[in-house]
Amino acid sequence: MEDCIFCKIVDKSIPANIVYEDDDAVAFHDVSPQAPIHVLIVPKKHFDNITQLDTATAQHLFSHCVQTVAKMLNLADGFRLIVNTGKIAGQSVPHLHIHILAGKILGENLL
Repeated sequence: MEDCIFCKIVDKSIPANIVYEDDDAVAFHDVSPQAPIHVLIVPKKHFDNITQLDTATAQHLFSHCVQTVAKMLNLADGFRLIVNTGKIAGQSVPHLHIHILAGKILGENLL
């Protein structure tokens, strides 16, 4: 997608602090972190949100990428995953992305 900032990170036309990359996804530090560790995992193929996601990509993102990034960042004590879908839920970039938040006690409240 031409105007998508995450597509531009994927194609390297915008720099990012990348922590992991493979043929299908890229993970990088959020520029506006909401926790001491705040990494975004995005599929290289553009999906507006999780409702468009195919099974193979979902499996790769959640079964491989999340686990790999968590191990790389030594998140054995715990982390939170967030996937916002739509503006009303707080999705600010219309490209599916998974937030990994960690590095402090996040508490039980989601809001």
